[in-house]
Amino acid sequence: MAAVSLSVSTVKPLGDRVFVKVAASEEKTAGGILLPETAKEKPQVGEVMQVGPGKRNDDGSRQELEVKVGDKVLYSKYAGTDIKLGGEEFVLLSEKDILAVVA
Repeated sequence: MAAVSLSVSTVKPLGDRVFVKVAASEEKTAGGILLPETAKEKPQVGEVMQVGPGKRNDDGSRQELEVKVGDKVLYSKYAGTDIKLGGEEFVLLSEKDILAVVA
């Protein structure tokens, strides 16, 4: 999937969407071998930068998201939309694509 490049200063997710800053991928293996760019795996961990207001319930109220800004999360490998913003990588995910909050 191609990444979307944006030249904006703010991104505000809608509904149950979460804007996550992707953690840097590993440069070396555990044995100390340097990995070329083509051999690196797509990271699945990142920090929540923005959250949407939540999904609407049938009665019109909002269901609050389980994650908050600053949480470090593990998300599905091929989920969301990759976004490049100011030279950094982000991913815009639905809350259901977040698997866990990690410490």
